[in-house]
Amino acid sequence: KKLTLMEKIFDNTQVAFSLKSDTELDRAYFLFKMIDSQPLVRIGTAVTNFAIKAHLPVEGLIRATVFDHFCGGVNEDDCITVVDKMFTKGVSSVLDYSVEGKEEEEQFDAALEMTLKTIEFAKERLAIPFAVFKPTGFGRFELYEKLGEKQTLSPTEQAEWDRVVARFDHVCAEAHRKDVALLIDGEESWMQDAADDLVTDMMRKYNKEKAIVFNTLQMYRWDRLDYLKKLHEVAKNEGFFIGMKIVRGAYMEKENKRAEEKNYVSPICVSKEATDINYDAAIRYMAEHLESMSIFAGTHNELSSYKLMEIMQEKGIAKNDTKIWFGQLYGMSDNISYNLAENGYNVAKYLPFGPVKDVMPYLIRRAEENTSVAGQTSRELSMIKAERK
Repeated sequence: KKLTLMEKIFDNTQVAFSLKSDTELDRAYFLFKMIDSQPLVRIGTAVTNFAIKAHLPVEGLIRATVFDHFCGGVNEDDCITVVDKMFTKGVSSVLDYSVEGKEEEEQFDAALEMTLKTIEFAKERLAIPFAVFKPTGFGRFELYEKLGEKQTLSPTEQAEWDRVVARFDHVCAEAHRKDVALLIDGEESWMQDAADDLVTDMMRKYNKEKAIVFNTLQMYRWDRLDYLKKLHEVAKNEGFFIGMKIVRGAYMEKENKRAEEKNYVSPICVSKEATDINYDAAIRYMAEHLESMSIFAGTHNELSSYKLMEIMQEKGIAKNDTKIWFGQLYGMSDNISYNLAENGYNVAKYLPFGPVKDVMPYLIRRAEENTSVAGQTSRELSMIKAERK
């Protein structure tokens, strides 16, 4: 039978906001109202950046508003309250150390240590099924870029790259040893080739029994479905499992702008519709090859979520099959996360944490993304409105 029953499970606001107090709902309403207005996002971003650079005492204000809505805390222990609370409703967490744009070796080592800590956290807690890191958390952006362009590295750069590889290997080995799945985020296309090659090497090494290491496919890139199919051939020939987080992508404006400036064909799909089709095609392809693949479907799109539920139903895949996880970001799309959990699916929220000033780039990207994705904010607002009545 078709999904007539589930047709509208994401409209249940009572389930969606069951953990939110009236004050938290009011705050969410206020935040999304602000985000709904593009000029406000631009002004807010500028003011916030200035305030942080000028060391003005704005941390309290940021924490009380945008930070606490979208983040789990300033350190990993800080997050546990949120983790445990969400898990009472069956929603798991992925602790995401969201400190960005660091370029120093000791900062890369600090990110490595933090990732190892979150792997240990995940091993100890049923509520935390995955650990995660960003490639540029472990090495310089320019280094990935240079490798991707097949440039020769200087001896110093080669030594630096060897350290990046060692960091990747260290966390992947640890994740494998502790049996914790590890998500590796996707970033800008012009650094992604080097990251993809490195992650594939990690899959070769650590995904022999099952998917431990997950790469990310950003489906707003028109070449990603082909990439997945080619990788599938490699995996079949060499005998390893594929783990993939499937997302639409968060760097669209940046990608198009660079392609235009440097005069190359944009890697981004021509339209939102094309991206949607690409996304759903990747999910379907993976669902058809579950014997060798595991899916982390990262999406705030209700239709895509319903489609995956339908595929699972038509293929007789159990709702709680460990090879399929749905994921959303903390502070967004609670109507999807909590209703999926309520209906027995595996679902995890990305829970960003880190010092307020270091997490700001992440938060600003969320605000901009909510402003640029048509209908996202108004959907959030209408859900909150329905529940505030």
